[in-house]
Formats: sequence, structure tokens, C-alpha cells
Amino acid sequence: TKLVDEYFKGTATSIEGIGIKELAEESVRWHEDAFGDKQVYKKHLDVGGDYAYRIRGESHVWNPNTIAKLQHAVRANNAKTFGEFSQLVDEQNENLLTLRGLMELKLADKALPIDEVESVAEIVKRFSTGAMSFGSISYEAHSTLAVAMNQIGGKSNTGEGGEEASRFMPLADGSMNPERSAIKQIASGRFGVTAEYLVNAD
Repeated sequence: TKLVDEYFKGTATSIEGIGIKELAEESVRWHEDAFGDKQVYKKHLDVGGDYAYRIRGESHVWNPNTIAKLQHAVRANNAKTFGEFSQLVDEQNENLLTLRGLMELKLADKALPIDEVESVAEIVKRFSTGAMSFGSISYEAHSTLAVAMNQIGGKSNTGEGGEEASRFMPLADGSMNPERSAIKQIASGRFGVTAEYLVNAD
């Protein structure tokens, strides 16, 4: 975008965004909140809510409603509740909380020749899981993501904290361990980041 090219040269961005005018308007709005006469800010400024849910903060796809529905659906193995969760998430498109909600699909006039379409086998190689640490989810979830990615030719990311050595050691027959994460994340001084761990990365 023009803003990035002029003021943040070299920064990667794949979408258009705001410009100087919008940044100025936002700065003025923040100043008015801090020094204006709004009753809600008389004693302290709003903590915001860009990253964590706040009552008066920005809207998020993950909020008390969606999280509660997902937890109840999973714990009770309830398809109906999962359907309610899915509907809440899908409706975020209409609330402009996702990039896809800002897009309007334009259908092609004619079908694309199938030989011009990349094969599924090639597309899935670029799939990757988020860098969720082993400690933040569970051994079962973490290793299952690795197995799934290895099966489709994608790449799982260990996240901070490393990966148990047993998962990247080859199997008895010499084949690759299906629980091995291809991407090894490095966080300085974190447990699990060893030379052995590093050499077992793709």
C-alpha cells in the first residue's frame, strides 16, 4: 500500500489498508478520549481490547459466546451446539471481522481448464499449523497436528518450548516419525531448544 511504501519501506503486506488521513483521525479520537469530557473516561482511560476481549473493546471472532459454544460442544460431544458455534463464527463475515467478509466473490464467465489448476497434492504442501507450543495445548493435540500435516505433505510448527525428542527420532525401521514437526521454532533460552532439536528441522 502507499502508506507502507512511504513510511514502512520493506514491510510485507498482502492487503490494502488505511492511510495517513485515517491515522490522523484515529489519533485525534484517542486524544479526545484522553482529554475530552466523556464520563466513561473520567477516572481512567479505556484499556482497549485489540487483543483481549473487553466489554467496550473491539469485536473479536473469539469472544465469550463463541468460546463457550465450542467448549460445550466438544465436552458434551454435542453436534447441535457445534452447529450453533459454527453459525456464530460464520456470521462474523457479515460483521466484517474477517478478511473474507470484506470480499465479494466474482464468478468467472467460463470454467477454468482443469489442467491450469494446481493439484491438491501440491497445494497441501504449503499448509502449516500455527506455532502452538506443546505446553499450551497438550501432547495429544500437538502430536496429532504433526501427524496430520505429515500425512498431507504439509508442515507443523513446534511452537516455543520445543518437542519431545522421541517424536523426532526415526522409527525402528528407519522411517520418519509421523509425530515429527517439520518446523522447529526457536525461542532464546526456552526449554527444549537443543542442538539435537535444531538439526531435526526441515
